[in-house]
Amino acid sequence: MFSEIKSVHFVGIGGTAMAAAAVALLEKGFSVTGSDSNVYEPMASFLASRQVKVMNGYAEKNLAHKPDLVVIGNAISRGNPEAEFCLDHKLRFCSLPDLLREFFIRGKRAIVIAGTHGKTTTTSLLTWVFEHNGLNPSYLIGGIPNNLSQGARFTDSEWFIIEGDEYDTAFFDKRSKFIHYLPEVAIINNLEFDHADIFADLAAVQKTFSHFIRLVPRNGLLLGNGDDPNLAPLLNVNFCPVKRFGLGENNAVRATNVRLGPTASEFEIPSARFHLNVAGEFNVRNALAVVAAAKHCGLSNKEIQSAFDTFKGIKRRMEVRGIAGGVTVIDDFGHHPTALRETLRALRIKYAKEKIWAVFEPRSNTTRRKIFQCELAESFADADGVVVSQIARLELLAPEERLNPEQLMADLATLGKTAAYLPDADAIVAHLATKVQGGDIVCVFSNGDFGGIHGKLLERLGRR
Repeated sequence: MFSEIKSVHFVGIGGTAMAAAAVALLEKGFSVTGSDSNVYEPMASFLASRQVKVMNGYAEKNLAHKPDLVVIGNAISRGNPEAEFCLDHKLRFCSLPDLLREFFIRGKRAIVIAGTHGKTTTTSLLTWVFEHNGLNPSYLIGGIPNNLSQGARFTDSEWFIIEGDEYDTAFFDKRSKFIHYLPEVAIINNLEFDHADIFADLAAVQKTFSHFIRLVPRNGLLLGNGDDPNLAPLLNVNFCPVKRFGLGENNAVRATNVRLGPTASEFEIPSARFHLNVAGEFNVRNALAVVAAAKHCGLSNKEIQSAFDTFKGIKRRMEVRGIAGGVTVIDDFGHHPTALRETLRALRIKYAKEKIWAVFEPRSNTTRRKIFQCELAESFADADGVVVSQIARLELLAPEERLNPEQLMADLATLGKTAAYLPDADAIVAHLATKVQGGDIVCVFSNGDFGGIHGKLLERLGRR
């Protein structure tokens, strides 16, 4: 089949992974085209610099040249004219995970990092350990590591390090993306209920992770968080080696003498002590998984620590966007109560005496719903003030399904928090401009751009 493919078209080429795969195929000698409704920076410049032909908008005419293969992005649904054209004319098509497996992963040694939280940080850190030590890995990360100029790269190395998302693959393939990635080493950081739009309950999430675990070969390794009760029942398998990592006594790879500093973390394993320039207990577990995977793949403690010393973190993970009027504005991708709680806990260690404001946009398909109604208020325990924006795409949810903002405000008041529910980014900026003082910390939580709130807030505070 692959010998027949000379031309490839990407429907939804503007995504980080789609654009990176398109350029990689171009460099392999394929003829590559793509289409998207909007291609934002930095991918617009990335594609233009490689001279990839990108059509603006979706239309049947974009496929008039009848490409040998069409790659259909995860955001594309039935009704898209190019998807419909593929079906009408029986063109060969696949998902991006399909393409990655057959064109880039097969034949390599894949390390797949999965879990509800910490995937991007762990994948970035492990990739940097390999890169720093000259192994030149291929990688695909759902974020932009500050040590690396892009979130994806494809090389001739035997190693492929990839973030394994449990979200579904495409409109025609409702299996989780990570099912496609041929893991030799699988890391599972933790497991919680999330993605309420595609999973009915925690048991459904556990089921898809159990399918992922079944793919680990007998000469591979499954690394699982041994402290996580939701993951524990899935780790009792005998078809592949299993190592549990964590802080508890029953873990084969255990962190002891943990020290959580304001800007760094330290922990020990029996043979070494590690120092990481990232704060928070969650990041200790992330780093512990990286140590276990890297040592399994032949790297020494010294090589791992050398990479840790130079790791610069990831964009949108407790990223300081600027300081204006003495107020520090931080951007974080957190959109699940556990992620909010742990990020604020790490910020409280870092800013022990400062007033911390949490600004949250209920934007994910889970937090827009009332699933975590009670847990959400509790996740702001380490914040002094809380501002919540109007629930995104409110009209798409039945009233009985929605997060109840009035109840959330009441719960926060019961916990002694100053809280406000406001319609949009502009209203929130106006509100904060009258409340925050020099020295305060504002952490903005959203998995979108939140109406450009970071820049607007910094500009407004700078004029005070």
